[in-house]
Amino acid sequence: MSRVKRGNVARKRRNKILRLARGFKGSNGRLFRTANQRVMKALCNAYRDRRRRKRDFRRLWIARINAAARVNGVSYSKLIGGMKKADIRINRKMLSQLAIMDPQSFSTIVASAKN
Repeated sequence: MSRVKRGNVARKRRNKILRLARGFKGSNGRLFRTANQRVMKALCNAYRDRRRRKRDFRRLWIARINAAARVNGVSYSKLIGGMKKADIRINRKMLSQLAIMDPQSFSTIVASAKN
């Protein structure tokens, strides 16, 4: 049986993990075994939080729309229901941008959703 030298492969594997762990504190960024654990955990968190980010932004937009709608004398749910009945199709991201940047046009949308 011939001997297999895998120095290059092993070193590349370790260096790949250590490159990903750059910036971690203490041994988490320097020692392979702890760095490997931290990198695996970080990749799991990143995967999960890419999905969670979408939920968080939607919650933020809804909170902003609700605050702006209450200034105009209507609750969020009444506003969205009125917009559906009036066939006003603006997504929550754009609606929250309107509420922040252009309150006058937001109040016209609220007024048309009330009727």
